[in-house]
Amino acid sequence: MATLRKDGHRLVWEFDHHKVWMEAWGPDGIRVRANVLGGLQDQPGSLEESGFPTPVLAVDGDQGSLTNGKLTVKVLEHGRLMFTKREGKVLLEERWRNRDSGYQSYESLRDKPRMTYDATLVPGREFRSLGPGFRITQRWEAFDGEKFFGMGQYQDGMFDLKGSLLELAQRNSQVTVPFTVSSRGYGFLWNNPAIGRASFGFNYSEWVAECSQQLDYWVTAGDSPAQILENYTAVTGRPPVMPEFALGFWQCKLRYRSQQELLSVAREHKRRGLPLSVIVADFFHWPMQGDWKFDSRYWPDPRALVDELAELGVRLMVSVWPTVDQRSENFQPMREKGFLVQTERGIRTNFEFMGNTVFFDPTNPAAREFVWSVLKRNYFDVGIREFWLDVAEPEYSVYDFDNYRYHMGTNLAVGNLYPLAYAQTIYEGQAREGNHEVISLVRSAWAGSQKFGALVWSGDIDTTFETLRRQIVAGLHMGLAGISWWNTDIGGFAGGDPDDADYRELLIRWFQFGAFSPVMRLHGFRVDKNPEFALMHSGGDSSDDVFSGGANEVWSYGDEAYAILVAYLNLRERLRPYLGSVMQQAHETGAPVLRTLFFEFPEDSAAWMVSDQFLLGSDILVCPVLELKARQRSVYLPKSSADWRNPWTGEVSPGGQTVLVKAELDTIPIFVRVGAKVASQVWPT
Repeated sequence: MATLRKDGHRLVWEFDHHKVWMEAWGPDGIRVRANVLGGLQDQPGSLEESGFPTPVLAVDGDQGSLTNGKLTVKVLEHGRLMFTKREGKVLLEERWRNRDSGYQSYESLRDKPRMTYDATLVPGREFRSLGPGFRITQRWEAFDGEKFFGMGQYQDGMFDLKGSLLELAQRNSQVTVPFTVSSRGYGFLWNNPAIGRASFGFNYSEWVAECSQQLDYWVTAGDSPAQILENYTAVTGRPPVMPEFALGFWQCKLRYRSQQELLSVAREHKRRGLPLSVIVADFFHWPMQGDWKFDSRYWPDPRALVDELAELGVRLMVSVWPTVDQRSENFQPMREKGFLVQTERGIRTNFEFMGNTVFFDPTNPAAREFVWSVLKRNYFDVGIREFWLDVAEPEYSVYDFDNYRYHMGTNLAVGNLYPLAYAQTIYEGQAREGNHEVISLVRSAWAGSQKFGALVWSGDIDTTFETLRRQIVAGLHMGLAGISWWNTDIGGFAGGDPDDADYRELLIRWFQFGAFSPVMRLHGFRVDKNPEFALMHSGGDSSDDVFSGGANEVWSYGDEAYAILVAYLNLRERLRPYLGSVMQQAHETGAPVLRTLFFEFPEDSAAWMVSDQFLLGSDILVCPVLELKARQRSVYLPKSSADWRNPWTGEVSPGGQTVLVKAELDTIPIFVRVGAKVASQVWPT
């Protein structure tokens, strides 16, 4: 016989070795943990230890309920769980193929009619022993018409995730943030950093952790997507206030080879009177991966570099990789102290790029302190505050997740935490030095990364219009997963010929999208037709040898493109006060900066279908052009209490309709809510 009992503010259900703990956690939220080990396990996750409301508990035999605000979890026969909203609507329900059996299975069926029997016996919660841990599966019933959004960034272009199978693992351009917003009015966090998968099937949904000690998830209910996001970020953290300088234009290319080359670009920006807030010294400004310092042959005076840029009103960001070359001055001491990722079998090489390297282990607090001490000495102490945390997944040469082990556990068990701990390294280090305006450009994230000042970008993506379309979907999902600070490589990363007319058009359209992104950053590995500059020298594995890529400044794409790009640089400057207010909302409530139409207009059923438009904040509707040679596009205007004004033409249109809008090469279709102040600020008449 199963038992259900109150344990302080928790409900605890027990049968045989199986136990389930349920407790109120944050606003309108309930956390559920379960295992077959007899007691709660200390397992890493993203939920913060704060805000435990007093729940309403009810127990009647082996059934009962726990209510926290709008959300109730009901414990039904044999431990089956159901989540309902305040008015009784079922939000989420465990799927048991024999719904009368639960964990008592055959014992409870002996005296029941044959018609209740289901021979498949697939449980809603399953723990399958795999040596040091369990393969844990959680199954949920499917509901017709339910839509799912969030989950981070996947490069498949899927907007409604219903019908999708998602790998829960970090890869270059794939970011796993396992939180989803349902159209039924709830949010669900899989609070487990294990490698696994999530499947939003039409017959049922399934979450899997390949190796873990404990099932751990969190559910919240809300009357709108905005309320769901506010509840979620209340328990996982919100982004800091974005530094004002970061709202301007960021300039980088694959690699500036020297201090002089980088300064010449910054000086040229200022000579032309062009806005510039940040410029980046990208990879291999160092002698060796893991040295984490400037190569003095090409960057002889970092302090003078930082000072001159400051006089120009420009911040310097430096690239930091988590890779440590086996010849680096830091490799041996880090190995001796256990600060490097372990390899279970084979040679101790995690990543092969310009040398044999091993990743440092940021799940080890001592390793974080060591790496920060080197960064402080070589970067922070000369005035650098902005760091580009590349290869943050980390990017293994071979993604054998079972072959790597961290301080906190095996990669299979905790691997998705890596990018969060990487950002934590910089955030905590700077905080100890008294700098609380932290922003780190990171190539991956997990639930909670936002609180460490993580500005995530969409990775090493291709240079096509289809790729641009996918980035809009990716950015919208990231916002709904709590990652408000997000951007892309304008123009795409891999490829792009500045002399090709079609590519120039793509760059212009991407630049227009970038002007309305949380951060506007031009970057990419452009085609370089001058072999003298493709490599500094031939062959090798140090900063002498690495390729640098073609020119990627706004003046690199011809006169027509230059005039358009400059116009959007200036528009971005006018947009900064409005964008600052939107960033403040993200800090205070966790609201996305790039918003799906349904985030602002959840009652408009058509808004839940639009994947190629977005709202910047609440007032600007942005409709990027996503096809080569297109000079018009269809735009859906969501139903609103205010009409929509096209600021380019002054035309006013009511919401709830689709309109055809002209979009010459120099124009991105934009609509602003009538009455919003931003219209006169950004598009002065």
